[in-house]
Amino acid sequence: MTVENAVRAFAGAVILISLGLAHFVSPGWLWLTAFVGLNLFQSAFSGFCPLAIILRKLGLKPACAVKS
Repeated sequence: MTVENAVRAFAGAVILISLGLAHFVSPGWLWLTAFVGLNLFQSAFSGFCPLAIILRKLGLKPACAVKS
């Protein structure tokens, strides 16, 4: 698994968990969904993603930019 795939999988899991918590516990958990969405949006433009930095330090490899 690459860093990019792991970031998307983690973000998707956090969003689904927060939606479940919002439905069953408290609507305040939707703020977590908004935070994850905003972080994904800003990382698309800035390239800065704290989770990606952590995953690289844990040994995951980034995806190859050009596949031949």
